[in-house]
Amino acid sequence: MDWRTIERPGYLGRYRDKRLIEWNAKYGEGNWRLAWKVGPTHADYLGACALYEDAYFCFFGANPDVLGTLIADARDVFDDAPTNVASRFDYMKQETSRTHVQDIAIRRCLLRLGLWFEGKDLLQIRHTVGQHPLSMTLSPGRVPFHRPDLIEPPPWTTGERPDHEKWYDLDSTEAFYQFNRVLQART
Repeated sequence: MDWRTIERPGYLGRYRDKRLIEWNAKYGEGNWRLAWKVGPTHADYLGACALYEDAYFCFFGANPDVLGTLIADARDVFDDAPTNVASRFDYMKQETSRTHVQDIAIRRCLLRLGLWFEGKDLLQIRHTVGQHPLSMTLSPGRVPFHRPDLIEPPPWTTGERPDHEKWYDLDSTEAFYQFNRVLQART
């Protein structure tokens, strides 16, 4: 069976679970998927996470001072809840109503670099929340995507950028994650 692209759902955030229920009701469980357009093909969630992680890896390579501060100050990182740390290196382990990828990507980058946290603080990595300056610096909305040529144009075609889409830069890792995501149904 082939997959047909239905829509570009954009930012799901805290509405993720509600949308999953809607798509199951509309298309039937197992008859739809979220995929990410990557050039002429589509990647699954783990493929998109690999690219997301590579963006962080490239960012750390270009910003060793940020990497050094992260290692020195943090004992670990999380996105929307301290329970995120239990995901460790597993992108499939999602325990909150939002999908958290940046914390897992950061941990996996440190693993790839043969480094680990040495600090005392549990750092929240988000776009506005967090007590540490790295909270914003390492936000997926600020970390540039290493392959900007792969970022699809924004899904909105007319009017102003929606408020819920304004928190991230248009060349960021988050832009790739949001703009390239598509809902597909079996044909």
